Amino acid sequence: MNQIIEFFDNITKIQIMDIVIAIAIIMFFKIFSAGFSYIIVKMFKFKTKNSKIIKESAFYKPLKIFFTVLGVYVSIVFLKDSFKITEKVMQIVTKAFEIITVMVFAKGLAESLTPKSSLVKKMKQKMAKPEDDSMFEFILKILRVLIYIIAVFIVITLLGVNLSGLVAGLGIGGVIVTLAAQDTAKNLFGGLVIFIDKPFIVGDWIQMDTFEGTVEDITFRSTRVRTFENSLVNIPNSIISR
Repeated sequence: MNQIIEFFDNITKIQIMDIVIAIAIIMFFKIFSAGFSYIIVKMFKFKTKNSKIIKESAFYKPLKIFFTVLGVYVSIVFLKDSFKITEKVMQIVTKAFEIITVMVFAKGLAESLTPKSSLVKKMKQKMAKPEDDSMFEFILKILRVLIYIIAVFIVITLLGVNLSGLVAGLGIGGVIVTLAAQDTAKNLFGGLVIFIDKPFIVGDWIQMDTFEGTVEDITFRSTRVRTFENSLVNIPNSIISR
């Protein structure tokens, strides 16, 4: 508390003015983030005249977040000299900005590969067989996971962690993780078998030893079935593909 009081006692008029300008910078980016995002998305969808479609774009909200964060970053850079912010602190701030930027754009890219996105809808319209929808959505899920994995690796690199050393240092821990992931691998391969052999697709009625119902979704690990009693059951893919 005393440090806060001392800070305001020693603050100069120039510093107060700089704070006001920094707040104005943040407000500017916050207010116009929607407009900036709209313009950027519009550049890639220049044929689209419906503003609602543009605002529903996968990158629209992530771009708004990016411009808001950018405003905060620019304001801190602006205050650097006035408040004598050290290089170490600025490095931390810059690193945080870079990490947030990577995750925001990874989210935008991943959201552009969901069944609801306009890009995916156009791709599905060109598909010859409607029964291939399940396989198509399964591939999309794999791609989204890969995007986030790559983003995490980029973040780890930005944090200065040596990935080669990290992998080498896993040692016994890596073996434990590998063993723990065996069931996941079995379910994943089971899911691939289901998609390749197509014993059923989403919407089909299936019957097993203890369950029967309508297939609602097929994920990496399991197949979601709506039973006759209207309850949802997740059956591991490794069991179904036996």
